[in-house]
Amino acid sequence: METEKNRSSHSIKDRFRGFLPVVVDVETAGIDPSRHALLEMCIVILDIDEQGKLLQKDTYFEHILPFEHAELDPESLAFTGIDPYQPLRFAVDEKTALQRLFAPIHKALKQSHCQRAVLVGHNAWFDLLFVKEAIKRTGLKSPFHAFTCFDTATLSGLIYGQTVLAKAVNASGIEFDVNEAHSAIYDAKKTAELFCNIVNRCRDLGLDSVSLGKNASSPSVEKRQSDN
Repeated sequence: METEKNRSSHSIKDRFRGFLPVVVDVETAGIDPSRHALLEMCIVILDIDEQGKLLQKDTYFEHILPFEHAELDPESLAFTGIDPYQPLRFAVDEKTALQRLFAPIHKALKQSHCQRAVLVGHNAWFDLLFVKEAIKRTGLKSPFHAFTCFDTATLSGLIYGQTVLAKAVNASGIEFDVNEAHSAIYDAKKTAELFCNIVNRCRDLGLDSVSLGKNASSPSVEKRQSDN
């Protein structure tokens, strides 16, 4: 019979201190979030299954039109292969895109009883800055923590010795198609898969917060602490 303690270990709220990790990837028309357009954004909402493993739950994606007076860097557009005004993108304005993407985050926060979403990204500061600038332009309320984020580039460097997304994903045993890269939806899904892999690996090794909490209260640990 499952105990209350075991059920708690299977709660995403308890695993991340009341925060809900949401994977985000953006594609942009440059590197300056105040000047360059946000062109694509994908979010992946995560959850924990009955065995306590982190997994991908839902994915949402939007093509976005450049905001008024946005700058478009030709090199960045060539790199991503995005034509911002291609009609078949069916792109929407920033405010509409963010409203559509934030709605399922707010729903997931309510369902999980989490206080706030935390952005998970590969070089997460980049995605967070672009999202924050878009929020500022549109006047919307952010579901994300203002500055805390989980960066898979840092985590991958620690666990696998790789910081480039494709190399980190391959090092973790996950397939990566370079021909699909630099699409927000593909990169977000691979980043989510990588993050789940790292979190679950730490759990299997007993290095997650729940396992460490159990170890900290074990008789052997208490004895070592009293000896010191």
